[in-house]
Formats: sequence, C-alpha cells, structure tokens
Amino acid sequence: MSVLIKQKAASELTISCFGEVLWDCFDSGKRLGGAPLNMCVRINALGIKADMISAVGKDALGQELLGEITVRGVSCDYIALNEHKPTSTVEVTLDSSGSATYEIIADTAWDNISLTDSLLTKVSSDDVFVFGSLIGRSEVSYNTLQQLLNVANFKVFDVNLRAPHYKLDTLLKLMNKADFIKLNDDELYEIAKALGCKYHSLEQNLAFIAEQTNTDYLCVTKGSHGALLSIKGVNYYNSGYLISVVDTVGAGDSFLGALIYQLCSSDDPQYSVDFACAVGAMVAQSQGATPVLTHKQINDFMDPA
Repeated sequence: MSVLIKQKAASELTISCFGEVLWDCFDSGKRLGGAPLNMCVRINALGIKADMISAVGKDALGQELLGEITVRGVSCDYIALNEHKPTSTVEVTLDSSGSATYEIIADTAWDNISLTDSLLTKVSSDDVFVFGSLIGRSEVSYNTLQQLLNVANFKVFDVNLRAPHYKLDTLLKLMNKADFIKLNDDELYEIAKALGCKYHSLEQNLAFIAEQTNTDYLCVTKGSHGALLSIKGVNYYNSGYLISVVDTVGAGDSFLGALIYQLCSSDDPQYSVDFACAVGAMVAQSQGATPVLTHKQINDFMDPA
C-alpha cells in the first residue's frame, strides 16, 4: 500500500508528465532538460511507468531530442511534432557555487501543445498527472493543461518560478486544482506573502498555503538543508546531505520524481522524503539533470555503513 495510490501496486501505476522538453545549453555543450521531462526520466528509471506529454519542432534539434529521450527509456508516443515552432533551448549559466540561471526562449514547440482526444484518454486513465508552472506562460499549452486537469486523477503541481514567465493569478488557479504542491522555500515565501500571509516560519507559511489552496499534500525544498513534507497537517523533515555541489540543474526535479515514486511505492512518508533528498543531493553532486542512479547507489548513499 502506498501513501498516494492505495488501491494499486506500484508496478501497476501509470503517470503522465506534462510540459516542457528542451535542450539545456551550457558552455560545455547541450544536455536533456525541462523540469517535467527530468521528473519523467527519474520516475521511469526508479521503476514506475511514466510518459511525457509535450512537443518538439520538426527540426534537427527535435529529432535529436526525441532520440535522447528514447535512450533514457521514456516513450515519445505523446510528444508531438510541430512544423511551425522550433524545439526549445535554454541558455544555462552556472555561478561559482553551481547555482543556475536560465534564459528561456519564448514561443517554442512546447508552448503550443494541442489538445487531442488521445491525450484526454491517456490522462484520464493514468493514476498521477504531473505538471509545472512554466507551461502557464503560453495560452495554447495552458488551455490544453486546463482541459487535461479536468480529467486527471491525482494532480501534482511543481511550482518552478522563472521570472518573467509567471503570473500570480495563474499560479493560484493551478494550485487550487492540484492535490499535491511542491515548492522551494523562496517560492513558498514569495507566494504566501503575495496572498497576504503575515507569518514568518516555514511551517506557518506552508500551513497558510495549504489552507488557501485546500491542499492536503505539500512539500517545500530547502536547498542543501533538505525538505519538509506535509501530509494532512503532519510534517516530515529531512535536514539534507553533505555534498560537494557540481551543478544544481535538475536536482529539484529529480527530488520530486523520486518523492512521487516513493509515495506511490511506500506507506512511509519519512522514508519517502529521506529518499527524495538523497536523490536530489546525488544529482547536485553530478553533472547534468538526469545522471543514472540505481536503487543500490541511492541506498548506499543514504546508509554508507
């Protein structure tokens, strides 16, 4: 029995991840990217079937991206080819501590994901639907998301604020439709303050967001200091793992992918957040957003004795 989906075994579950697929472009070259795709790759690698819903351009970058996604074990059946919009690229700059800033090109293929009957059927039959906030910048993909949310079962919202690509009213609409909300601490404080929260502690702000959005499942990450998972008002803490950061790109995405996997596989919320923090830390001490991590490697990292 799992925390989230009690009526099925993990091996029977299916998950859809909706949103951006792209190339993260570093000085050293390009790498697979996009928060929903990073999560999708991680969930699949850990052992639950996850499919990506997105779009790429009908161009060389798109074909290369589809090939790399396939190599990572993710199906491209629900990634459309757009003849009129380019495959997305993002310029990534790392500072001396490995923290990233992003320059995201607008009006790309994933900004224009069209609704189809097959997508509605797919999402309505899947157990979990994962989506992020960046998709809200585009009218076409945002409208498709709204329709998919209407038929989705358990809905996980990854708040991923990238200025200037978000608006508070859009965030609130998506948060109110979600069953599970994941944020980092900066995002939590920014949104709570905008909603009129007067509290100062992390726990008070998280409880405020839970009440404002009528959400029972929330998680806030705290960078190197771990995370707080809140389930129906009960809080579970992990204080982080000591590592040498190489780059932080994709660490939060893999954290959430690992957390979703564990909450669907396990009935232990504390172990779930511990496991997810370990995966996020292991990604941060590696190059790229989706390094290969086995269950044994993760367990050895958590308990090296």
